[in-house]
Amino acid sequence: MGVVHLVIQLYIWVLILSAVLSWFTPSDSSSFLAQTKDTVAKLTEPVLRPIRQIMPRPRMGGVSIDFSVWIAIIVLNVVNSLL
Repeated sequence: MGVVHLVIQLYIWVLILSAVLSWFTPSDSSSFLAQTKDTVAKLTEPVLRPIRQIMPRPRMGGVSIDFSVWIAIIVLNVVNSLL
């Protein structure tokens, strides 16, 4: 089970990286930042997309807040503790 716990923890860090990278806009599509965001999105979207479809994004002022990353982290931590 140690490998499963490690994979879950690594995926949680990828989710956190996804959240942090969402704050930055790459200057062009071939930059390192753009390629990193694309790779991270390919890894996280299969998990985050269903959460986003179920949970609406609350609006604060003119900005909508995406809590899907935090929901995924909570669920993964619960699963990890149950294993």
